[in-house]
Amino acid sequence: MSNKENENKPKVTARIKNYFKGVKSELKKVNWPTRKELINYTIVVLATVGVMVVVIWGLDLVFGNIIGLIV
Repeated sequence: MSNKENENKPKVTARIKNYFKGVKSELKKVNWPTRKELINYTIVVLATVGVMVVVIWGLDLVFGNIIGLIV
């Protein structure tokens, strides 16, 4: 690179500072959920995970018994 290109390029610390300024400004634009919404979303996620655990556990039992009968 030529010296002219190096002069136009901002220093690493300035680039990092600009990055975090941009992150901060973008986070201000985020529509954060209210406490009630957050609790509802958490309940939905936990319920979904619970249902999936039961489904996978049931399938494991069924397929395990089928394999046990074959072997």
